[in-house]
Amino acid sequence: MSSVWSRVFLVVCLACCSTINLFGQDEDIVPSVNSPYSRFGLGDFDNPFFAAQAGMGGLTAAYHNPYHLNPMNPASLAQLQATAFEVGLDGTYSLYSTPSLEESSWGGNLSYLALGFPLINPLNKVLDRRQSPWGLGMAFVLQPFTTVGYNVETKQDVENVGGTTNLLAGDGGIYRFSWNNGVRYGPISAGLTLGINRGNLTNSRRVFFDSLQLAYATTFLDEITLTGFYWRFGLQYTHDFKQVDPKSGEREPSGKRLIFGLHGSTENTFSTRIDRFAQRELPGIRDTLFNESDVEGDGLLPTSFTAGITYQKKNKLRLGLEAGFSQWSQYENDAQSNVNLQDSWQLRFGGEVTPNHLSYDNYFERVRYRFGAYYRTDPRQFEGEQLLDYGLSLGFGFPIVLPRQRTSFINFAVEGGRFGLSDELQETYVRMTLGFTLNDNTWFFKRKFN
Repeated sequence: MSSVWSRVFLVVCLACCSTINLFGQDEDIVPSVNSPYSRFGLGDFDNPFFAAQAGMGGLTAAYHNPYHLNPMNPASLAQLQATAFEVGLDGTYSLYSTPSLEESSWGGNLSYLALGFPLINPLNKVLDRRQSPWGLGMAFVLQPFTTVGYNVETKQDVENVGGTTNLLAGDGGIYRFSWNNGVRYGPISAGLTLGINRGNLTNSRRVFFDSLQLAYATTFLDEITLTGFYWRFGLQYTHDFKQVDPKSGEREPSGKRLIFGLHGSTENTFSTRIDRFAQRELPGIRDTLFNESDVEGDGLLPTSFTAGITYQKKNKLRLGLEAGFSQWSQYENDAQSNVNLQDSWQLRFGGEVTPNHLSYDNYFERVRYRFGAYYRTDPRQFEGEQLLDYGLSLGFGFPIVLPRQRTSFINFAVEGGRFGLSDELQETYVRMTLGFTLNDNTWFFKRKFN
């Protein structure tokens, strides 16, 4: 990103979330969120995890649960014990601040929609009085990957020209639809995700020369359509600690375990189609500078890996730590030739405590209490300094017993953190995620009649 654009962008002189008259600019641009940093690159990255993991700082590598989906590591699907239908909603309060200004905004969206199920129903094993080292799971997931939404005004003094005003607006984002599969044999699980990236990004800029009379106002509009396939692999290994059973004298699982996890992918390609338009105008006069339609291009998403470890004690305690790296310096996009991204990394820690998941007289002992923390660098930068994102999270998993003793969950997570650069433009945010997990263990159930 050029230093000129950095200075232009960071002098935010009008409320970030104020309504702006775009004066002939594409007036259909009405962003659902207002995040100034989303102008650059592919936009702001949405949480790739669900509400249960959000409460634990976003743990994904070494997390698996018999009743919740973990879309980031497809190997976890092999541990599913019941069909899970999951839907999530999020809402974010953001306070944007520069050394001299502050402004707030609200935003929200559908976080995810997913359906996962075990292909080998565990009830069949019980009825057949047999044990099998195999486990199979599958899931379909729809969720946002990035979001673009901003509506800001900036001012700049240009040498030999004087003051200029820039009206910036953008909208859109990229969604992902994925098919996820996991297989387990004994303590080892592996998984594969195949998916599609699809979305539209709209960016517009209108420039006024404040110090010049009868100067043209210039409008630039880019509309990008992005499409591409992607893949991701996952691995997990579960080590169960054992102890000697005093009755049988044999070594049996003690309920304590370590889970090691890894997920990631190599480069993924995509294609773009871009429409570019620019014009300058005076009252009653319009002059088209250029108008290009259906310009095709290619792009490249980076290699990324995340590894982690989780300690679990029966159904009472879960503690996890993970680290991830994404080589965003590999990023290429013919539609955004001036974008320069940097490699990013992340560190996450989280846990979950359940006082007594079998309690029948105290509901709050069955609630899952979650906590976490995270710190990551964003691939976008200003004048060589990368954006930072860090914060804390809290979460709750409220079990709901449905007919036939099926347990489902309402998961709630809240994340509080800061994003951006403290010396320039910084976002202080509170993001809330509400997730619903509906479980059913009767899929692929073999009914028997005597």
